[in-house]
This record gives sequence, structure tokens and C-alpha cells, in this order.
Amino acid sequence: MTLTECGTHAQIDAAVGGFNGGERELAIPLAVSAAGMLVVMDRNFPGVALWKAYLEAGAHLLLRARSPVAHRPVEHLADGTYSARMNLAGQKGAHPGGVLVRVIEYRVNGGEVVRLLTDLLDPVAYPAAELAALYRERWEAESAFRQIKTFQRGPAEVLRSGDPALVRQEVWAHLTVHHCLTRVVMQLADDNGIDPDRVSFVKVLKHARRSVVRQSANTPTKIKKFLAVLAVKVRRKLDNGIRRLREADRHLKRPDSKYSSKLSYRINTRDRRPTRRITAKVITLHQPIVQ
Repeated sequence: MTLTECGTHAQIDAAVGGFNGGERELAIPLAVSAAGMLVVMDRNFPGVALWKAYLEAGAHLLLRARSPVAHRPVEHLADGTYSARMNLAGQKGAHPGGVLVRVIEYRVNGGEVVRLLTDLLDPVAYPAAELAALYRERWEAESAFRQIKTFQRGPAEVLRSGDPALVRQEVWAHLTVHHCLTRVVMQLADDNGIDPDRVSFVKVLKHARRSVVRQSANTPTKIKKFLAVLAVKVRRKLDNGIRRLREADRHLKRPDSKYSSKLSYRINTRDRRPTRRITAKVITLHQPIVQ
């Protein structure tokens, strides 16, 4: 579980747990590193304990939620959103152990209703349309995971260690290397006045691998020279154009049957289609709530 910066793909903090743990339990300890941030999460995370932990740490939240969560309006707001209470299981709506949230409901291109919960209760200072448009940036974290799992670690590769302690060590090593490469990407973007998205992580990774192999010492002078040479090489291939709107189909990494053979666990890459260009999405606040 990582706390990832959407704009740069940098890992701010991380937690490693066991197979019998859950994402929500791992996410709660990361609250101490989220002070002053707007943290965006998907619908697996809403809960009173997590909500209180992040607000007490000085963070703000924007979480997607399922329909039964905080579904009874307490007050209808001027922009069509409404306030509601989120409680622990078995608690009544007015129970003091719950938390007050603001519910934003909208559709994207007329599709299913998306429900967001936030602690930003002022509809004037924090317009619903802006928060709805901001939620889609959460998928930038998936791009960061792809950089680590597919490009840095390697496709279809697994961790080499078999001992739990060594597995954790290897996971932290991958996160550390990715953070260092992200710092190089951010420095290149700042020096050239472009968005970090326009710097190719793959090119930075390849140049770093080639340069590290040739390093014979880790003195500060050689490290400084290495970063300067790396910046020159990557700067030649910078893409400072406008980022194109693209999307790809989502594939679930699970077999059709739990009794399938081991071969069925492999992802069928032949059915995957490349990313395709799309038009800008149209976000519409949920009409029944607006009325």
C-alpha cells in the first residue's frame, strides 16, 4: 500500500503487510505522512476509523463510496450535493461515533452514478464539479504501479526472495529505486519547464541502468557527473507537447475458475488492445440530487 503523488508518481510513503491483512488497515498508518494533502481513494476504503485518522493528521479526503454508505441526507446543499453521516456498522445515524461527510453524485458521459465522499463541506469554496473532475486523477497512481511492476521490475517477474523478511527488503528496494528515478524525472521537468508526465520514465530507467553498470565508485563527484550526463541524454528526447487523452481496457488478473490449471492464471496478452485516443469526458452532476 502506497501513498502516491498523482502529479509526479512519486511514492510519499508505503506500508507492507501480510496476506491475511486488508488495504484499509495498511492505509490507516499512512495518514501521518498525508498532512496538508487531498488524499483520493477508491471505494474499498471508506470507513470511520480511516476517516478520523486522516482528518486528525491534517489531511483532506475525497473517497469513492458504494451506494449504502452515507446514503441518508442530513442537509441538502445549494449546489445539489448533500451532507450525511457515515457510521460504524450497527450504529444509528445520529450516533456520536460517526463522521459528517459531503456526498457528491455525478455521471461520466451518462454512465453509472459515481458517489464521492469528502470532508470539504463548503460548496462555494470547493465546487462539486471541480472535485468530480479531480477524482479521475487517482488513476495516475496506477501508472506509478505500472512503472514499478512492468518496467522497473520486469513483466511477468516475481520477487526473487522466499523469506518474508527478504521479501519486505526487496519491496522497499524497488520503492527506493523508483523514488530516486522519480526525483530525476522531476528535476528534468523543472529544468525544462514542462509537466513531469512529458518525461519518459522508461528512457530515464534505461539510461540509469546503462550508467550504473559503468560506475566504479560512489563518490559524490561521480554521482553528480552521472546525473549531469543522464540529464543531457534524456533532455534530447523530451516531449513537451500536450498530453493526449487515451484509455485502455481493464483486465482482471484472476482465473475463470478456482479449479483451473496453473496455465489459466497467466494473463492473456493476445486479447489486449492498445490504448486509443478518446474525447474529453463530460461530467454531469446527478440530476435527481440537483432537483
